[in-house]
Amino acid sequence: METAFLTSPTRTASALLKTEEAIGFVKETFARELCARLSLTRVSSPIAVLDGTGINDDLNGVERPVAFPIKALAEQKAVVVHSLAKWKRLRLAELGIEAGRGILTDMRALRPDEDYSPIHSIYVDQWDWEKHITAGQRTIPFLKEMVGKIYEALKTTEQLVGEEFGVEPVLPEVITFISAEKLLQRYPGLTVKERETEAAREYGAIFIMGIGGTLSHGEIHDGRAPDYDDWSTPNEDGFFGLNGDIVLWNPVLQSAFEVSSMGIRVDKLALLKQLAVRGCPDREALPFHQLLLTDQLTQSIGGGIGQSRVCMFMLRKAHIGEVQVSIWSEAIRKELAADGIGLL
Repeated sequence: METAFLTSPTRTASALLKTEEAIGFVKETFARELCARLSLTRVSSPIAVLDGTGINDDLNGVERPVAFPIKALAEQKAVVVHSLAKWKRLRLAELGIEAGRGILTDMRALRPDEDYSPIHSIYVDQWDWEKHITAGQRTIPFLKEMVGKIYEALKTTEQLVGEEFGVEPVLPEVITFISAEKLLQRYPGLTVKERETEAAREYGAIFIMGIGGTLSHGEIHDGRAPDYDDWSTPNEDGFFGLNGDIVLWNPVLQSAFEVSSMGIRVDKLALLKQLAVRGCPDREALPFHQLLLTDQLTQSIGGGIGQSRVCMFMLRKAHIGEVQVSIWSEAIRKELAADGIGLL
């Protein structure tokens, strides 16, 4: 039986405080479990980077970053990060992290072009992690091994949250791996989100591999920037890509629920190929890309794991605004309040 603070629509001070305590418990527990399983060291990270360096995550290539001039740097423009996908790879090299170890940071971002939904706001918080690997580990079996370790951290966190706050565990014993192409073949008449929902409903937890490259019907499963995840390299499963998403079945929302996007990062060949596919070969001249093309960056695997998403799932919340403070319209607040959902 779930405790009242998790299900009650009231916004009493004690209920809000209890929710905040639970959020802190989830974040501390999962970060600890993740670091232990992936051999990660926690590091500091930026909220903004200089524009024109190629460091910021371009997401799907159309989202606008928050930008501002810096007086002390002769009005050079800086941008608030979308994520730290490329910055982490730089940091691995700068810190001299050895193969088999990695870094973890608390990323805070603003994505003003994000469409509001129960699982999206303009404020993004995630655990951004990156691990130094060898060239020989750029394989599907290694990718699956890393996904399995992350899933173990999720399972342990859910178990401990259940013991502390009385939430009934729902995650299956193992996560199921399926390529985006196989998912398309299995559900050819459904949309991307419908395919994800049907597979998540059936298995409880899935990892969808090969996201970003064109599938057999001429479309992509979902957008990926060309310069961090490798979504083009042929793999041992007979498909393309060394990346993917962790998607859970959410019993509250009754839908697929993505908690992580991750993958083995591009090497020189994959970078050049993907820049050409996306029609942006001019990026080769950017500082980050030049470091990669001149062998100054390590091979790595990494990803982002949504902190608010994980808290939503673990605490069985129906809206992301119940576990993070963001900006919402008064209309949204009133609509949710009418449904018994109070935003932080």
